[in-house]
This record gives sequence, C-alpha cells and structure tokens, in this order.
Amino acid sequence: MNTKKKKALLIIEQCNPDWSSVPLEGYNYYNGISQLCNVTLVTHIRNKEALQKRPEHQDIIYIEESQFSKVYHKIIATLTSIGRKNWPLYIALSYPIYEEFNRQVYQQFKDKVIGKEYDVVHMITPMMPRYPSKMVKVCQDTPFILGPVNGGVPFPPGFQKVARQEFAYFNFLRAVGRNLIPGYVETYKTANKILAGSTYTLNLIQDLFKIPEERLQLFYENGISKSFFQEKTINQNNSVTNLLFVGRLVPYKGADMVIDAVSNLSDDIKNKIKFTIVGDGSEKVNLESQVENLGLEKIVSFTGWIKQSETVNYYKEADIFCFPSIREFGGAVVLEAMACGLPCIVANNGGIGEYVTPETGFSIEPKSREYLVETLTEKITTLIENKALLEEMSAKCYERVQEFEWNIKAKKIVDIYEQSIM
Repeated sequence: MNTKKKKALLIIEQCNPDWSSVPLEGYNYYNGISQLCNVTLVTHIRNKEALQKRPEHQDIIYIEESQFSKVYHKIIATLTSIGRKNWPLYIALSYPIYEEFNRQVYQQFKDKVIGKEYDVVHMITPMMPRYPSKMVKVCQDTPFILGPVNGGVPFPPGFQKVARQEFAYFNFLRAVGRNLIPGYVETYKTANKILAGSTYTLNLIQDLFKIPEERLQLFYENGISKSFFQEKTINQNNSVTNLLFVGRLVPYKGADMVIDAVSNLSDDIKNKIKFTIVGDGSEKVNLESQVENLGLEKIVSFTGWIKQSETVNYYKEADIFCFPSIREFGGAVVLEAMACGLPCIVANNGGIGEYVTPETGFSIEPKSREYLVETLTEKITTLIENKALLEEMSAKCYERVQEFEWNIKAKKIVDIYEQSIM
C-alpha cells in the first residue's frame, strides 16, 4: 500500500477561522485535510490576517483583490442591504468579484497542474452551486473534486409569504447564471467527483447536467469540532424542561413558529418548560412583541447575539432543540445541538431534515405554517411527557453526530482522493 502523503491543491476562496458560516467551514476542511495530505491552499487575500495567526499552516497562496473589486463590493453590499438583506441579488451581483479570483487562480496554477505537481485539485468554496472553476480545463490528467456544493432548495409551497420576504422572486437569476456564466456547465460535466451537501442538491445537479451516478456523491456540508461534544445526562427528576432555538432571527428560520407552538401547549406543560432564543436579527423586535402579546414573558427569554464559542453553554443547559427553519442548507446549529445530546425538532426541507433521524428527533414536513406549528406542539409535548424517550433520543444524537466530526470528514475526503487517483 502506498503510504506517501498525497499532494493536494485546495481552492478555498472563503477560508477563515475567525469568521462563521462558509468561511469557517472552508477552514475546517482545510485544517483537517492538511493533517493528512501535503496541501497547498489558495485563498483570498481577505483571509490572510486570520490564517497568519496560525503558524502551523504553511504553503498558502493569497489571491489579491483589485481596487475595482473593493469599490464594487462596497456598492453591491450597500445596494442589497437596503431593508432586509437581498441574498439572491447579492450572490448574483458578486459574480465579477469571484471571477477575478477564479481567473487569477487559473493563471497562477495552470502550468503546475499540467506539470502534475499535484495528485488532486479540490475546489471547496464557494459551496453554492452557482460558480464555475477555470482549473477544470487543465485537469485532464489530475482528478478534479468539486464540493460539497449545497443549495438551490426552494421554499415550501405553503410559505410563499416568507419566500417574498426573502426575495425568492430573484431566484430566477440561478437559471440565468447557469446559461450565461462561461465554464459553468463544463465545470460540472468535467469534474471527476462532485460532492453534494444534501439529497436535494444531489438530485438537482443530476437532473441539470445528466451526470453519471459514479461521479456524484452525497457528502453533508457541515461538520462539528470535537471540542463541542458534551454527552448529556437526563435528570428524570428535573421539574423544568429547557427548550432552545439558536440562529439568526429572520423569517425563514422559524423562531416565531416555535413561540406559537409553545403558546399552544397545555397549561400543565407550560408550567414545566423554559424556552430560550439565542441570536439576533431583523425579526427580534417582532418576536419580542409576539411573546408579549401571547403572555409568554415568564417562559420565553432572548439572549441577543452570542459569540459562537459561547453558545455551547446554552446547549449544555437545554434539553430539546427546536429549529423549524423552512429552507436550510447547512444547518450547523442542528449538529451542535446533537453533539450536546439534544433531541431535535426540525422542518424537513434541506440538509437538516437528513441530519435528524427518527431515533434522534422529529423531522416535520413543512406542508404549511399551521401544520408545522401544530406538529411542533405535539412533538414538544411528547418529549416532555416521555422522559425515557427523551433520554433515549439524547444518547442516539450523541452517537449519530460522531460521523460529522471534522477529522472524520477530512479522512473521508482523503479516501475520495485515493479512489479518484487510482
């Protein structure tokens, strides 16, 4: 068996240990893979300050940003932030900034790839299935891995009001981009392996590009750090059950539905619970008014924005995680909750519905807002009245989430490299 470390070129435009969401995911993939392979990382100059704080990381190439991109980014950031953030429009208008990065990566590394200096080329971010990679043009003799890509999940039919609030009518730009962006179709049709972050995205890619099954693989986007794991012991005699929501307070995340579900609980159950909402966002004032109007001030509390590193304290104190987000791609908070032994009640639309199995919680079909609220109420009641089930699900959560630990995911990625190189 060849035990020599493989040489990998990782293209991770968003790779930053000090940020959240995709930049942090990009960093976690890089950090794990770099312990198993000889890695050259190519990333955006914006990540340099954070990465240089970590002297263990070597062989990093930073792609500079032109003055035009700096000015252009400020313009579109301002334009798309009037009122609520218009993410579909922001992503579409950001393409020229990404293309500048994409072009420079190609110019700097094409000869090295043609010269077979790397065993594999892997583009990890952007994770949205919107952008191409020029590097695929010179990867005829070097495996090119793409992903995990995730996204494209539509809003459920029963939530069109929320879809309008989130500017879903701009999503037609996805199809426009697929048809107009140079190299987009070629990237997907040529890649040796495409990792899809959810079953929905996998099926979408397969339908759009007619890609053979052997070149597509389900590979969930998110992971969890080992330091986050907190095995839970259920106190059967505890008179109060703590419910928890963690996330941005925006319409599609569904904190308002949990509040309504709590309001619908029987008085006996209400006397046995506390519900904590961790996070901030445009809906915070509306949610606080909702709590006041429903007379739930003694049950529901808001923490405001909390550092990601400090959220573990709230998971440790909780018993049940309620997160009925109706359109979630990654859903890292669900994995965080599971790592702390919390049974999860989620909406089944996107990746989070696949994280949560019948043994670890409840994944509710988002047929309508009314159905989701009604079922939330029912499932919360079930777990509060059946402490044995709560304890069993808690143990299964902790067991299930082990496979999402970042080092385990990195090992799986390297296994994919090995299979592609053979």
